Amino acid sequence: MAAKEMTQNKKTEMNIALIYDNTIYQSDLTADWGFAAHIRVGEQNILFDTGSDGHILMENMRKMDINPMDIDTVFISHNHFDHIGGLAAFLHVNYDVDIIIPSSLRGVKRAKRIIEITTPAALSDGIFSTGELSGIEQSLMIKTSAGIVLVVGCSHPGLKNIIHVAEQQGHIHAIIGGLHGFNNFDILRNIDYICPTHCTRHISEIAKKYPEKYIQGGAGKRIKLPYFKEEK
Repeated sequence: MAAKEMTQNKKTEMNIALIYDNTIYQSDLTADWGFAAHIRVGEQNILFDTGSDGHILMENMRKMDINPMDIDTVFISHNHFDHIGGLAAFLHVNYDVDIIIPSSLRGVKRAKRIIEITTPAALSDGIFSTGELSGIEQSLMIKTSAGIVLVVGCSHPGLKNIIHVAEQQGHIHAIIGGLHGFNNFDILRNIDYICPTHCTRHISEIAKKYPEKYIQGGAGKRIKLPYFKEEK
């Protein structure tokens, strides 16, 4: 299923800005329970999830100089309030978007086009959904020159299962997002970088086990991918 062919250029790099998170990286932003990120790859601008509160979402975007009118695609990982709570506020400003939702999410209106996802799908050149795993959640996969960047909401289907699907597209360069109670840290050993955010319970353990792979999250964090840490 091809949702939208935005570009035929090979994806070589992307930029991701964490807009909504439980902690802050940029001091003038508001932290709140939830997750949202702005992903820019090629000519495409994706809003991944929308946090819990529309006012916080829009204010954090404003302070980060992210123009909601630049967004062309909204990708919703799953139907929990801390990921869809800001959607109505965003659509009040910009409804000229494609919204890519798991099929379990109902009641989304007003957008230009609503695309339901059940199985793994190509969304555009180099951009994929894992499909709605375990009937609850989809994750976003983006090909870069260093491998797949995997963006997750809460990893409710289990990170092992998500990784298994993502690896069908190639080596996983980075994982960004919420990992919930995930503690099977050994399955991260072949992944280059990990940015655990939002609901991840064991952030400190991941950072301690993989100090060279760990990327700090928080609202306001900006990451250019492929990601390479500065040499000491």
